[in-house]
Amino acid sequence: MEIPLLEMKGIDKWYPGVHALKKCSFSLLKGEIHALVGENGAGKSTLMNILTGIIPYSSGEIYLNSEIVVFNSPKQAQIAGISMVHQELNLMDNLTVAQNIFIGRESKGLFLNDESINKRTGELFKRLNFHIDPKEKVGNLSVSLRQIVEIAKAISYDAKIIIFDEPSATLTDVEITQLFKIMKELRSTGVSMIYISHRMDEIKRIADRVTVFRDGEYIGTQDAETVKIDEVIHMMVGRIIYEEHKKLSKIDKDTDVVLKVENFSSFDVKNVSFELRKGEILGFAGLIGAGRTELARLIFGADEKLSGNLYVNGKKTAINSPHKAVEHGIGYLSEDRKRYGLVVGMSVANNIVITKLKDFIKRQFINEKEITKITDEYIKKLDIKTPSAQRLVKSLSGGNQQKVIIAKWLLNDSGILIFDEPTRGIDVGAKSEIYKIMNNLAAMGKAIIMISSELPELIRMSDRVLVMCEGEHTATLNLEDINQNTIMKYATKN
Repeated sequence: MEIPLLEMKGIDKWYPGVHALKKCSFSLLKGEIHALVGENGAGKSTLMNILTGIIPYSSGEIYLNSEIVVFNSPKQAQIAGISMVHQELNLMDNLTVAQNIFIGRESKGLFLNDESINKRTGELFKRLNFHIDPKEKVGNLSVSLRQIVEIAKAISYDAKIIIFDEPSATLTDVEITQLFKIMKELRSTGVSMIYISHRMDEIKRIADRVTVFRDGEYIGTQDAETVKIDEVIHMMVGRIIYEEHKKLSKIDKDTDVVLKVENFSSFDVKNVSFELRKGEILGFAGLIGAGRTELARLIFGADEKLSGNLYVNGKKTAINSPHKAVEHGIGYLSEDRKRYGLVVGMSVANNIVITKLKDFIKRQFINEKEITKITDEYIKKLDIKTPSAQRLVKSLSGGNQQKVIIAKWLLNDSGILIFDEPTRGIDVGAKSEIYKIMNNLAAMGKAIIMISSELPELIRMSDRVLVMCEGEHTATLNLEDINQNTIMKYATKN
């Protein structure tokens, strides 16, 4: 039997009152891509943070090349040849792409040599076949492009082991295909990779083996080629999850139009028009840079449009700020929920009531009792898993954070909801819950725009799909015409 390049044996991790990892094991072979899967909170990221020296562990042993190692910092792990692409992006907005990638590794000398690192970054992107300006400030990039910068940074260390923690969460199918091509090339040179993902279809495409964690415990390891996805999901959640595709749309041409966009244009959006009907889920499809999020931000008043008209419930409406959008019953769940959707240092309760806080203030006093009563109702209604409404939102899983944002807009009585990458970075069980919530909202008459880079998700959920390419609206597909080939045809203008 082949001797593993990496072995983690009996890893235990205790936090105050929480047994996060329970005698967990994991092994990695040289030149292997090993998928590590499990629901949020299963312990995957905790195990990888231990491996890379970010957090200490309570007990257990780590072997690298059959020798016991202990990493007390990420720097020590990097020196040993271990690099990590984090789920939470570790980039500095005020620095350029090149400066972020090579920070701490700039050219030697009395002065920093930006020209040198710009050149090295350009060569790296050329090798990876991604096109990003090395001189661009990271703060100006979309979430997906920031993710690509994070991936490039990890690869730039020439590591022998690379950990990918949800790298594809913000990428479209085209970018994921390119990422997998890079990973396979790295594997051919003997680089080993640990791949954490909530996208079950990726296991068959990229992994050699798959290890499943559940509730901080090691459940088992399977050969990725032969294991069935249903079996992996059952190992992850301990239950069967059914995700039925939409077979029949209840929306027709006679259904009331609640939102009409007419000839919207900006620097990123080119003369786009469409209608959204009551109770409809309208999917937005397209590659990175297609203008989907940019269009949504124009509707929500977050960005300034150059031209175009907007009608809400048949009335021409001027929305030039998110505040105005909220007043007209439009809610927006951003693709970057921690940056734009939540105040992570505040409680669940305060995040839910933040857009309606004035309703809970009487005679300059906040009615905390009423806030707790209302938020407890939404916690129960949406099955938000939190010990209490006072728990800080940053301590919740991604799926439960998303539910908090949904609760906020439901409390605001929003009739139009824009979901931008609603299941990014959440596990298969939580995805199923979000889908159920969205379908229930549509059944209540809420109109939903859903932007997603996951084509199976768009196909599963949408009544119609609006396709964009390079800022233009290239097609609107009815339910019977929605499939991956047709979407990609219009998303690439082929």
